[in-house]
Amino acid sequence: MEKLDLKKNLKYLYEPSAREFSVVDVPLMNFIMIDGHGNPNTSEEYAESLQALYSAAYTLKFKIKKERSVDYPVMASEGLWWMDDMREFNLARKDDWKWTMMIMQPEIVTFQLFTQAVDEASKKKGLPALSQLRLESYQEGLATQILYFGPYADEGPTISRLHQFIEESGYSRSGKHHEIYLGDPRRSAPEKLRTVIRQPMRKS
Repeated sequence: MEKLDLKKNLKYLYEPSAREFSVVDVPLMNFIMIDGHGNPNTSEEYAESLQALYSAAYTLKFKIKKERSVDYPVMASEGLWWMDDMREFNLARKDDWKWTMMIMQPEIVTFQLFTQAVDEASKKKGLPALSQLRLESYQEGLATQILYFGPYADEGPTISRLHQFIEESGYSRSGKHHEIYLGDPRRSAPEKLRTVIRQPMRKS
């Protein structure tokens, strides 16, 4: 059985320092993705999308382990968050947010394996949102990130400091606000949640 140690190989992207901001160049990677709109705390669409995302990701993992003798961990869920005018994007306007939820996939995952896994998951669980999933490459490029500990609702000051760091470093923000959810809010106390907060940037 071949094992892919994704968490070790990608540690610099998925376990950054919580003490200081780090600058990374995020390479091209493949993700299962699904798009939506609205407040993640109240949106039924958001909950259904996450359920479909994990269903497909775990079906793929076990399918590849059985058929290809390759084992790998299911990675953390990630969210790209934005508004059409990013100058208006803030925590007070969650109902207006657009989002893409996603889970990174190893290179062994092909479009054919992905579609087969979605079909298998649909037959077993019949989740409507499974039909909205896609496998897509995404290259974020240059970005600043930090590991945040605490409730999602209290991220504001950390995000503001990250934006300030980008500006003071001679860069400007680009792209979408990005979060990687290393904790499970169903199992962890809010103060113990771990979230990678990342912001793409470009030279001013």
